[in-house]
Amino acid sequence: MAEITLSPQRRAALLEKISNYMDQELERPVGQFEAEFLLDFISRELGPSYYNQGLHDAQAVVRQRIELVLEDIEAQEVYPD
Repeated sequence: MAEITLSPQRRAALLEKISNYMDQELERPVGQFEAEFLLDFISRELGPSYYNQGLHDAQAVVRQRIELVLEDIEAQEVYPD
């Protein structure tokens, strides 16, 4: 898996979420550097697990759809009388 890269806008939004969470939920205000450090850690260490789960979820959806297509194809079979 390639390194997770975020658009500048998405990164800024996530940094704001981290800062707000730390301040409101943990009563631990963090600066920009700390928030960036935490986001990089989460992306590097936890991101692959979420990415892999997304792949597994996508595979399950594709498998279900393939099964439906195969059922539709089987329904088109013609048998002589």
